[in-house]
Amino acid sequence: MRVLIPLITAFVIVMSGVSASAIAKPKVTVAQLQAQLKKLTAERDELKDRLAATESLQEDLAAAQKSRDMARQETDSIHKELDQMKSALAENQGSADIILKELQKAKEDLAASQASVETLRSAVAEAKEKQAAPASEGTLVPITPDIVPARPLNLSRVTPKAKHVSRGVVVVNVLVSESGDVLDSRLLQGLPGTGEWYDKANAACVDAAKRIVFDPARAADGKTKVRVWQGVGFLLD
Repeated sequence: MRVLIPLITAFVIVMSGVSASAIAKPKVTVAQLQAQLKKLTAERDELKDRLAATESLQEDLAAAQKSRDMARQETDSIHKELDQMKSALAENQGSADIILKELQKAKEDLAASQASVETLRSAVAEAKEKQAAPASEGTLVPITPDIVPARPLNLSRVTPKAKHVSRGVVVVNVLVSESGDVLDSRLLQGLPGTGEWYDKANAACVDAAKRIVFDPARAADGKTKVRVWQGVGFLLD
């Protein structure tokens, strides 16, 4: 035991010397630490810049995608409007000929109407000239305030008797000659009713009007005998 203690002590002393020299490390200077810190700071800043650039690119990409989607929507809308316009044009193309034909017909109708108006104007002017000119005997003239109407002389004796009809007045338009004879007769107003007996009563009045003798109508001078159309009324009981 006494021999072992010195040996152990000597071994410890030797091992202590070996380990101290073996594990001795090189010294790091402050300048080296500062250089490493500066390098790490630069790398950090570079990473921050890259991260910021990446975020900006992502925002630009999102904006570009949004613009692309809006452009697609606008394009789809334009395509729909274009399709609608094409459809409308196709429909209008089919009716263009019809419209042109209707327009041409309208122009022709307008020209015909204008021609009719000119004809009527000429007829009115001619009638006014005839009316302004002194009427000769036997001239057919309209009943105006300056014309003395024909006067029936035997109306009460030619009025027909009607059966199975209600009381009423029948008006017949007669053409009275310059000599007082009835040249033609037409029904203007019949009895207020329908049926066989009413038709017979109206026809009887038209026939009776032909048997009326008139004092002829006269022109404005009161002497010249003229022809006139005028109404005659029959009272049927």
